[in-house]
Amino acid sequence: MLSDADIGAIADELAGAERDRSMVPLLTARYPSMTVEDSYAVQKEWRRRGIVAGRRLVGHKIGLTSKAMQAATGITEPDYGTIFADMVYENGAVIEHAQYSNVRIEVELAFVLGQPLAGPDVTLFDVLTATTYVTPALEILSSRIEMAGRTIVDTISDNAALGAMVVGGTPAAPDAVDLRWVGALAYRNETIEETGVAAGVLNHPAMGVAWLANKLAQHGDRLEAGEIVLAGSFTRPMWVYAGDTVMVDYGHMGTITCRFV
Repeated sequence: MLSDADIGAIADELAGAERDRSMVPLLTARYPSMTVEDSYAVQKEWRRRGIVAGRRLVGHKIGLTSKAMQAATGITEPDYGTIFADMVYENGAVIEHAQYSNVRIEVELAFVLGQPLAGPDVTLFDVLTATTYVTPALEILSSRIEMAGRTIVDTISDNAALGAMVVGGTPAAPDAVDLRWVGALAYRNETIEETGVAAGVLNHPAMGVAWLANKLAQHGDRLEAGEIVLAGSFTRPMWVYAGDTVMVDYGHMGTITCRFV
């Protein structure tokens, strides 16, 4: 286990990389004994310092819940990160590309909770009961730790590589649509790049939220009413560059667009 001093130093380093729009060397190369629990401790300290600095917590993201994402990253277990209010963009946003590193887009569903969810025994049905609505969302990945050779320890420490998110489309009550069969067509500059269906997330996207609630319980935390939860990508990450326009068509759940400058 890392010392509190090491955890604080890494949290400072990652906050500096986010602020300076830079990357830091692999943590696992510098701290070879670092564990998954160490990495969640780093993330928790980074989050605490953000809140002290005035950032407002609005939700959580879940990563690496689908086979597509696990194959793309070489990491075989889910992880989670924190969403602050300043990370959330509305549909049609124009986004500065240079504020992020290694920018990629993931296609997801977001659950907005009307009731809290506390593990350790949260089920899919608990999630559906607690959810006010589900809406299309895009996750903008930003890796502040160098990419080559990353492990889940690096990724978790890096707030699960979350840069920002875009919400849009047509919100739906969780019982108004079969969420497993929500499909999406992801276009970059009018060319289709990725497709997928939401069942790719643990057979049902609500299972991602249940996993998160139960994992948070292990760290003495829970999901609160009003939080937004990104349930995990059901496509591979799509690289985007300055000048690119992204449009994702969710069929009857509408579309999301954003442009990078």
